[in-house]
Amino acid sequence: MNDGKHVILYIDDDQDMLDAVRMILEANGYGMIEAHSAEEGLRKYREHTPDFVLVDLMMEEVDAGLNFAKEMKLLGNQLPLFLLSSVGDSLDDNTDYKALGLDGVFQKPVHPKTLLSILKKKLG
Repeated sequence: MNDGKHVILYIDDDQDMLDAVRMILEANGYGMIEAHSAEEGLRKYREHTPDFVLVDLMMEEVDAGLNFAKEMKLLGNQLPLFLLSSVGDSLDDNTDYKALGLDGVFQKPVHPKTLLSILKKKLG
């Protein structure tokens, strides 16, 4: 699937967000794999070889994204893993990202320049 492109796994139950982020990524030379739940995201993580993971905080459960991050940490994940949340700014002050297995939190909707800057920094 990667065709020499970096592949981002994006997990969100909001199809509009998935479509918007896919447009940003593909327009800038990235590939994207989508999943609609934390469970599906774990399955796709195992099936594919993504280079970067984005996960929404609130999906089928209020803290589904954090539970996904904890599972990834238990699996020994070394990939950059970022949480997307509409409450991202308030999480910023109160959250130890590294303890949760996260590299950071994006405020939703994520600004394209912010996302692309982090991708370039983390993936080269």
